Parts: sequence; C-alpha cells; structure tokens
Amino acid sequence: MRTAENMLPKLVVAPGFVLGFAFIYGLMIWNGVLSVTGSRMLPNYDTFVGLEQYAELWQMDRWYVALTNLGIFSVLYVGGSMALGMVLAIFLDQKVRAEGLLRTIYLYPMALSFIVTGTAWKWILNPSLGLEKLMHDLGWSSFGFDWLVQSDLAIYCIVMAGVWQSAGFAMALFLAGLRGIDDSIIKAAQIDGASLPRIYWRIILPVLRPVVFSTVLVLSHLSIKSFDLVMALTGGGPGYATDVPATFMYVMSFTRGQIGLGAASATMMLATVAAIVVPYLYSELRAKPHER
Repeated sequence: MRTAENMLPKLVVAPGFVLGFAFIYGLMIWNGVLSVTGSRMLPNYDTFVGLEQYAELWQMDRWYVALTNLGIFSVLYVGGSMALGMVLAIFLDQKVRAEGLLRTIYLYPMALSFIVTGTAWKWILNPSLGLEKLMHDLGWSSFGFDWLVQSDLAIYCIVMAGVWQSAGFAMALFLAGLRGIDDSIIKAAQIDGASLPRIYWRIILPVLRPVVFSTVLVLSHLSIKSFDLVMALTGGGPGYATDVPATFMYVMSFTRGQIGLGAASATMMLATVAAIVVPYLYSELRAKPHER
C-alpha cells in the first residue's frame, strides 16, 4: 500500500514530464538534424550536407544584421527594464500614498502581449498617425520623430516598446526583494552616516543579487524570443534593418523555403545562449553550498 502511495505522484507527473521532454528536447534534436540536411520547402533527410548550411549562414550580411540587432536590443532592453524597474521599486518602497494603484498602473503593460504592445507603439511612432502628427496638430511644426522609418534608428523603437512593457515586471521583483530586507540594516547604516544612495549601492543591491539574477534570466529569455514584438512593430523593416535571429529564422524557413538554413540559425542561437547561461548557472549553483 505504501509503495502505491509513493508511486502515485510519480505516475501523475510522468505524462507531463515525458511530453515536455519530447516536445522540448526532441524538437531541439530534430532542428539540429534539419540543419545538416539540404531541406528547403520540406524536410529532406536523404540529402546530408554537413556544415554547408552553417557556412552559408555566416556568409550572409542579413545574419550579421540580425545578430547586431539582437545585441543592441538585449543590452538596452534588459538594462533599461532593470534600471527603470529599480527606480520605480525604490520609489514605491518609500510607502507612498496610493501605492496599490501605482503598482497596478506600472504592472499593467506586462499583462499585454507583445503583439498588442507592438501594434500600439506602431501607431504611436508612426509619423503620419502618432506622436509626430499630434505635435504638428498642436502647432509644433518643427517637431520630428520618424525613427520608425529610419533603418539605423528603428531598432531603438523596439527597445522603447519592450522597456515600456517589462519595466513593471522588473519593478515587482525588485519591490518584493526590497520588502524582504530588514529595515534595521538601513537604519544602522544611516546611523553610521551613510547616505541613502550609498546604502542602496553598497548594501541593498548586493542583498538583491538573487533577484537581479532571476530578473536578468527572465528578461534575457524575453529578448531572445522577441519575434512577435518585432513583427508587430516593424515587420523586420525598413527592409531587414530590424531583423533579429527569430525573424531571420522565420523568414528563411517559411517565406523563402530554406528550412535547413533556418534550422542552422536556430541551432546557432541555442548554442550561443547555452554557452552564456550554462556556465553562469553552474557558478551560481556551485557557490550556494559554500555560502551555507
């Protein structure tokens, strides 16, 4: 009887675990297999081409543009969301009035999908419909904000939309971390003559290291899978000026009929993310037993 009771939770969890393993890791393996074949419109397992797809990938200017855009977007999106989120969290941590209302307002954008956010900001930043037209109608005829149609500035429009949506999420995490810190630590530092900015920089932020780590991981994950935001806001344009690896993979696989090349780009992104995240996770997890 006890054996059956011990096995029941495992039997309940097993189907979900098997399906998750198959659909996540199984599809990763399938993608890797496609990347070394000559697949075009449909998978073709009879034509083994080795690393030819990868060689072709790294010879494409469009791939380098996508990687550059991902680097710009990731750094500014993660950094901007965390910086703004921290400022908002510190502001709310001062026990301001209507904190619940303000917290709801700041968190509301996170309830929206990236498709909705991208569409809304596309209207706002459209020179003929949004902010620029509004300023002109108000009499400020010299005002100009046409970044959305400039190939060298359009990526920053995506950054603005992304930070607007995710700053509230970062704020919620940081605020929870701040509320978990004993007030006596801050009071003791103030008695010793430390200024408030120095207290946050030298004491509070080191204590919030686990929160910072979690926030970076979540926001980095969102930045890598930013396909829907880019497609809704710019569609990868003008031209392919705002392409990121996710949109590059989609275009190559489903628009241009080069499944093998699209699979190679996906495999390269997986390898890049793993090379960055796995060592960091290993160092963090290995440090915990020593800290205890």
